[in-house]
Amino acid sequence: MVTRRQLLAASAAGGAAVLVPAGGAAGRALAAAAPLDAGEIPKYVVPLRIPPAMPAVATGPERDEYVIAVRQFRQQILPPSWPRTTVWGYGSTAHPGSFGYPAPTIMARVGRPVRVTWVNQLVDGRGDYLPHLLPVDPTLHWANPPGGPAGRDRHGHWDGDPLGYRGPVPQVVHLHGGHSTQESDGHSEAWYLPVARDLPSDFAVTGSTYREFRSRFAEGSGLRWAPGSATFEYANDQRSCTLWYHDHSLGLTRENVYAGPAGFYLLGGGDDLPDGVLPGPTPARNDPPNVRYHDIPLLIQDRSFTADGDLLYPDARSSHGDVPPLWTSGFSGSAIVVNGRTWPTLTVQRRRYRFRLLNGCNSRFLLLSVAAHATARPARPVLPIWQIGSDGGLLPEAVPHERVTLGPAQRVDAIVDFTDVPAGTELYLVNEGPDRAYAGGRPGVDFDPADPHTTGQVLRFVVTDAAGADSSVPPEQLRLPSHSRLGPAQRVRRLSLNERRSGGSMIMLLGVLDERGRGLPLRWSDPVTEQPTLGDTEVWEVRNFTRHVHPVHLHQVQFELLGRGHSGRSRPGPGDRGRLDTVLAYPWEVTRIKAHFDLPGRYAWHCHLLEHEDNEMMRPLNVLPRGGAAAGDGGSPSGAVEPETVSTDAG
Repeated sequence: MVTRRQLLAASAAGGAAVLVPAGGAAGRALAAAAPLDAGEIPKYVVPLRIPPAMPAVATGPERDEYVIAVRQFRQQILPPSWPRTTVWGYGSTAHPGSFGYPAPTIMARVGRPVRVTWVNQLVDGRGDYLPHLLPVDPTLHWANPPGGPAGRDRHGHWDGDPLGYRGPVPQVVHLHGGHSTQESDGHSEAWYLPVARDLPSDFAVTGSTYREFRSRFAEGSGLRWAPGSATFEYANDQRSCTLWYHDHSLGLTRENVYAGPAGFYLLGGGDDLPDGVLPGPTPARNDPPNVRYHDIPLLIQDRSFTADGDLLYPDARSSHGDVPPLWTSGFSGSAIVVNGRTWPTLTVQRRRYRFRLLNGCNSRFLLLSVAAHATARPARPVLPIWQIGSDGGLLPEAVPHERVTLGPAQRVDAIVDFTDVPAGTELYLVNEGPDRAYAGGRPGVDFDPADPHTTGQVLRFVVTDAAGADSSVPPEQLRLPSHSRLGPAQRVRRLSLNERRSGGSMIMLLGVLDERGRGLPLRWSDPVTEQPTLGDTEVWEVRNFTRHVHPVHLHQVQFELLGRGHSGRSRPGPGDRGRLDTVLAYPWEVTRIKAHFDLPGRYAWHCHLLEHEDNEMMRPLNVLPRGGAAAGDGGSPSGAVEPETVSTDAG
């Protein structure tokens, strides 16, 4: 058991080794620093970094325990001869060398709980708080520590500073895709500031739901959260799958995640196939040096840099009407970063590899394929990407793709077979998604693909001879385990994705449908409309009234995609027939999903375009105790109605 005294000691003494000097020079430089031309960054001069397993602080008969902090440090993201970059990242407080961007991977097993104490250590060596690396817009509906207890989690004010808010930075961690109780979900209003000696006395140090969730956790575990931290427990009572963890602070997620805090959470066991059927191994705790991994997580992100190597993030600098002065409606970085390095190289043997593909971009959609030429467009795929799983675990069968589409936060569990590729061959993972907002369609036909010289390239593979036999099964011969489908739905909800002009900018809002089938936009602070009853299964019909594709994410649940199209009746493709926690909602279509809500409490659903999420495209999701009537949003109780028999046409 990690004690309160041990945690406070680690918080006080463990942070200085990797902290940058006080003053936030990287952040201050943003206003004047020149942007780096991504075309000048050399490609494929560094090897791919494979995140190691996160060290545990205790492993007992009941659970694994971790104490994980977020800290600020400098890391070589650009090639070695270029400047290092100041970033944030997670690591074990008991293992100072573990901090990195991306963070080490939490390796978990189905049915074995994991308890993590998450610590905000965004302080300098003197114990003073560190300001944000990026401009923070205080006029959004955000965590708002300077608002004090009465004004936190509300809109703030801009004092004219071109960098916006420069105070201590809130943090709260969400396990994306996790089947988590409300107190361990990383609710956006359960944030907490670091323990710093210079915190202003009138600031709120925690979000408005922090105290409630702290009490709930103490009631269940007997453990009280220490200042500057929160302890969450993950039951891991779901299927084997690829999850990830990242910050989820209200109105700050886009900038906090962009600064670096993110990592994989690989849940194994349960319905896994026998050892050797799928390529492996993946990193494990206490691995000896020089282990060859054949199951490799790939966190793909876009980033922009200054000429000094610092992260560069745009701001709107707009002060007319009610448009926030620093918020921007979308972001596309100029460089591609994989596992914390720009355009790395992975040396592969002539065998099969399993790749856990994660789109960790703020707003960019990825259309990925394996090609022989880095810059030729249209790209001509030379190897199929065999999808064996999606967000929530393995698919019913392996699906070959020439091109894989990944929206922000989505994962694809894939196999690429290099067995028949001659040694010495160089292949490329390329991206044909657009360098702007994505509306669907085909690259080169409906939109211009990403710049083939920069954001159109992701990773280089260099093929070598195999060092031993490959016992894994060819993907076309795989027999994946079957899983039961969700039962009949008790309710159908009709929801909407909406756009509304606000001053000189267009903002996106979630909402419901009115009695005439029109979108009724709602904000985070509006009365809660999505309130299922505990134990119920519901169909959500989400009609997109905007011009863009939105990745819609529901907390707590892994859901089924039932259909798309004008009425939501078009069957999903084979790659979408597993469990999902994030689904792409296409323009002017109805996206129909089915979810079972079996944990009570306060959650959220939102667009995972982080710029949208941070400016009102997020809504509460409250699961009511059993026995109460589901509260509503224009949908109506339908009894035990099989959703495929329910008319879905809005209006």
